[in-house]
Amino acid sequence: MISLTRIRTKSFIFILVTLFQFSGHSQSKTASLQDVAFMQGHWLGNFNGGPIEAFWAAPAGDNLTGFMRMMKEDKVTMYEMLVFEQTANGPIVLVKHFKPGLIALEEKEISDRYSFIEAKKGQALFEKQDGSVRIIYEKRSENQLVIQRGKQEGGKWVFVDLFVFNRVK
Repeated sequence: MISLTRIRTKSFIFILVTLFQFSGHSQSKTASLQDVAFMQGHWLGNFNGGPIEAFWAAPAGDNLTGFMRMMKEDKVTMYEMLVFEQTANGPIVLVKHFKPGLIALEEKEISDRYSFIEAKKGQALFEKQDGSVRIIYEKRSENQLVIQRGKQEGGKWVFVDLFVFNRVK
């Protein structure tokens, strides 16, 4: 005969295991480059009084690459190279900025580095290595891509649209 205590113990264990599974702990999903694949394409917007253009390649192997070109009065003001690389902890973003003449703003071996925080359909959130900035990449519609920049204000993250792009057809 099975004791009432034994039944309660088994029921308690079953409930704990079930709760653990539904909370997502046992099925942790590591982010992948597919979480940012929505960025693929050719995009155009305005920034700082001039056009800004972005190109994003499809994910290939362990990376997704892209670049942006910022211009004013038909002259380049800055280039930005962005590389999403897959790591064991999810994608990271590596960013390097260049002045006209392809003169790097960061040191030779240095790039801005952003770690993956979370993703949902058409959106991915990253945080700069020093924790000072968060970036949201968001596909708001089939033909609009927005990059938002966030900073801490009053103990919470506040985001503003940094770049708003429309798909080039």
